[in-house]
Amino acid sequence: MTSKQVLDAFSETLMQDDRILSAREREFLTSLLQNAKEASGNSEIQAAVNAVIARSVGETVAQRGFTLLGSKIVEKIVGSRATATNDDPKSSAVMLAGPEPPGRGPEPPGRPGPDDEPSGPEPPGGPEPPGISQHRQNAEGRSEGGDFASQSGVAVMEAPAIARAQCVVLDEFLVPQEMEELVRYTLEHEAEFRNSSVVSPNGDSRAVNFSHRRSRVLTNLGPYEARFLGRVRAVLPRVLDQLGMEQFPITQTEVQITASNDGDFFRAHCDDAQETIASRRLTFVYFFHREPAQFEGGELRLHDSVNTGQHPVSAGSLQKVLPQQNQIVFFPCSTLHEITPVHCRSRAFADSRFTVNGWLHR
Repeated sequence: MTSKQVLDAFSETLMQDDRILSAREREFLTSLLQNAKEASGNSEIQAAVNAVIARSVGETVAQRGFTLLGSKIVEKIVGSRATATNDDPKSSAVMLAGPEPPGRGPEPPGRPGPDDEPSGPEPPGGPEPPGISQHRQNAEGRSEGGDFASQSGVAVMEAPAIARAQCVVLDEFLVPQEMEELVRYTLEHEAEFRNSSVVSPNGDSRAVNFSHRRSRVLTNLGPYEARFLGRVRAVLPRVLDQLGMEQFPITQTEVQITASNDGDFFRAHCDDAQETIASRRLTFVYFFHREPAQFEGGELRLHDSVNTGQHPVSAGSLQKVLPQQNQIVFFPCSTLHEITPVHCRSRAFADSRFTVNGWLHR
């Protein structure tokens, strides 16, 4: 097999992997190329446009491919280190020969970097982002799979620990009558829902940032807040035990109802990432909706992650939790997680994906 045949086969494999290019990104690129072709009758201009797009896509695919392959290699290294002897100098580092990973290229439209400041709000109902990021690069453009120190074309990579995502899922959390009352309360208070906000990178304030999160929230649960938190406290010892977490004194609780409608999403994040919310220990997400469900998507994705010292990045593997009626999910606030876009054809508030989500502080 020639080198070109190997490259073609490898490219075809990458094209089928949503971790390299999501289906939405592929659709976007197809539309972009088609529009460029229709808008320009000049073959030279068209060739130049294709070359620019190909170069940008090639660099992006190379970065994500390196992150994905690098994380798999790291997992192998971590596994092998467990059986290596302490006297073996190779057990603490692995020598990798060859060039450093490619530099950072242009990212697809709608994909903010990890250091982006919150932008001004878009009107609700704006275009859905091209895809959900599962891999990030650091400020120097390197894929964050480990620490590199280059010496004469040879790099030393320290194998970082991979934090495995874990959760506890409980079915039939509320009795049917309680859930029906919660649905009725939610629909009656539609006018009080406000655009969801995110904590700014410096942690000083909250802001609406539709490029990172889009949904609506209600922070006043009325009489249902105490009732709901009472249920949470009742199952807490069992949940913490299954998660391998120690019991802790609860100093503060946060709880809200979130309504996610057509195109709403929440990009990958941790719930204790800024100093102002660093005391959060446990996250819970309770799913409920009108029957029959009138939406699709809205998966909760929990990522295995690698801590780079600044912010965790996906290790390339994850768990998916589909929104199931009357089900609650618990996981540590340090878990990297995201909500995939919701698809609701009617766009009616009553047909939204609803959750009671909250946090327990230590």
